[in-house]
Amino acid sequence: MTDSESMPAKTANPAPLGLLGFGMTTILLSLHNAGITELDDVTLAMGVFCGGLAQLLAGIMEYRNGNTFGTVAFTMYGMFWLAFVAIKLDVFGMGHNLTNMGSFCLIWGLMTLVLFIGTLKGRVALRIVFATLTITFLLLSIADFMGNGTITNIAGFVGILCGAAAFYTASAEILLEQHGREILPF
Repeated sequence: MTDSESMPAKTANPAPLGLLGFGMTTILLSLHNAGITELDDVTLAMGVFCGGLAQLLAGIMEYRNGNTFGTVAFTMYGMFWLAFVAIKLDVFGMGHNLTNMGSFCLIWGLMTLVLFIGTLKGRVALRIVFATLTITFLLLSIADFMGNGTITNIAGFVGILCGAAAFYTASAEILLEQHGREILPF
C-alpha cells in the first residue's frame, strides 16, 4: 500500500468560495437598494455567476464534505440569486408586483432566521452574516408590502454590512488556512 492509498485526500474548504460569492453580490445589490447605484447588468451578472453558480458549487462541495448547514445555505442562496435575476429580467414574461416580492423576501427571511439559529454555536462573524441577512430580508419584505422606498434604502445599508461581514469571514478563513493561524479574528 502506498502513502497515497493509506491517507485520505484532503478536501478544500468551500465556505470561502460561497461566502465571497454571496458577500460580493450582496454588496452590489445592497448598494442599489441603498439608493447609491442603479440595478444594472453588472449586478445581475454577478448575481448569476458569483451569487448563483459559485454558491451552488460551494453547496455541492459542502455536501461532499458532509456539512448539512453549508449544503443548505450555499445551495439555497445560490438558487435565490438565480431566481432573483430571473425575476428582475422577467424571464417568464409575467412581470411581478410588490406584494409578491414582499412574500418572496419574507419567506427568504424566515429561512434565514432558521439558519441564523443554526449559527449560534459557531463563530461570531457567521452569526453577524446571518443576523444582518435576516434583518435585510425582513426589511425588504416590509418595504415591498408597504411600497416604502425609505425602508428599502435602510435594508440596503444593512445588506452592505451583511455582504461586508461575509467577505470578512471568507477572508478570515482563507488566511487561517494559508497561515495556519488566525490572522483575522472571526
